[in-house]
Parts: sequence; structure tokens; C-alpha cells
Amino acid sequence: MSERHYLDAHLHLQDERLRPREGEIVAELRRLGIRRWVVNGTREADWPEVARLARDYPEVLPAYGLHPWFIRDRSDQWEETLAALLADPEAGAVAVGEIGLDKWMRDHHIEEQERVFRRQLRLAAGAGLPPVIHCLQAWGRLRDVLREEPLPDAGFLLHSFAGPIELLDDFLELGARFSFSGYFLHERKAEVVETFRQIPRDRILVETDAPDMVLPEALVTHRLEDEEGKTINHPANLVSVYEGLARALDRNPAELVREVEGNFGRLFG
Repeated sequence: MSERHYLDAHLHLQDERLRPREGEIVAELRRLGIRRWVVNGTREADWPEVARLARDYPEVLPAYGLHPWFIRDRSDQWEETLAALLADPEAGAVAVGEIGLDKWMRDHHIEEQERVFRRQLRLAAGAGLPPVIHCLQAWGRLRDVLREEPLPDAGFLLHSFAGPIELLDDFLELGARFSFSGYFLHERKAEVVETFRQIPRDRILVETDAPDMVLPEALVTHRLEDEEGKTINHPANLVSVYEGLARALDRNPAELVREVEGNFGRLFG
């Protein structure tokens, strides 16, 4: 399988749970032919680490954004700092992410989330970069915001998409791309697979969201635990995500790899 070119549309290699194993993780990704990894920042504190990874590893495509879980930790200068990163050729941004809306979290303060999200969407449009969007339990509100804000020509990514199928056409019309994570291969997530059956082939990407979104145990090829012994997702499980999605969609795995490569290139350049 090493001759195939696998692409991870969304992960967090800068996460402190992966950092102690960084060297061996990178070596294994290279061995498997996983040739591009979109590493998403989530807060101001990890943006420099994302930039460092992009300098150290040519496979890393960096994205910088303020995740809704961390907006209350932002500094007064967060927007200026993010704008400067997006404009800096050495920072190499390919996207603005991970950003979004989340009503699943406790004390979510959705109005404040939306203000920050809108400002980041405008930065993305100004920079001509696709937003990488997280959403939980706020799909209708997300659609409405996206209708009101400028969006780049390349479109945007709804990462680990598990939104209602009733809104699929609305998101497609707005220019959405949708990435599938291995967590959706659990039997209890069958409705997500059904949604992906309805998504046009030229809009699908594949991700791990490592170290999160752990696959079903039977599909895990690379096992990893954090310092507390809790199972986390190894980025090299991406190959299993591709294979699992191909089976779920009744698709030829090699054909899916080729199609995702084209979709990835159109979104991230």
C-alpha cells in the first residue's frame, strides 16, 4: 500500500499527548505513504508549535485557528496575531482552523462563540484560505452564519462531519467539503455513513483527528496510549479509515484514494 498517497485532512500532531512519540509517529506516516497532514491549531498557545512542525516536516500543512472550546482563554491580541500568521509566508498557512460553533460543551456561550467565529471567517476570506470548521449541536446556526459571511472560492471543510442529512444540500450549495473520521466506523454511527453515501464524490476527504476520534478496536492497526494509559488515536490509523470508508461506501479503495487526492488538492492547494 505504500505506493498510494494517503492524505490526512485534519489532525493535531502538536497535541501534548502525541509529542513524546513525535519522531516515531512521523517515521511511520512516511513508511505508509501518508504524504500530507493538515495540522490544526486550536488556540494561541499552540500556534507556534504548529508552525514549528511545518518547518521541521515538509509533509505538514499548517492551519491556525481559535477553537470554540478555547475562546475564553484568548488574549486581547488574538485577532491581530492570527492575521499576522495568515499573512506570513514562513508560517505557511493552508487554512484557518480549527474554528466553529459548539453547543454540546457546558456553558457554551454561543453568542460569544459566534462573534469569534465570524471574525475568523472574515480573516479566512481575506486571506483566500478555506476555513476548517468544527460543529456540534449548532448546525442550523452554522448554516445561517455561513450564508451571511464571505467565504473563499475554494470552499470550506466541515471536519468529522456528523450533521443532519436534512441540511446537507444547504452546506453543499455553500461550498462545503466533508471529512470522514474513523470514529464513524463504529456501528452506532451508521447514520453518519449513510449521510456520506449521499455526499458527492468530489466533496469527500478523510481524516484521523488524532489523537481523538478513536476507531473501533478491530480496525486499529497502530495502538497508542497517553501517559495515563488511556487509548488515543495514532495518526497512522489513517490507512484503516480509508479502507473502512471504502467498504462502507462499496468503493474500490485505490479509487477512493485517487479521488480524495484530487479533492484535497482543490481545497488546500
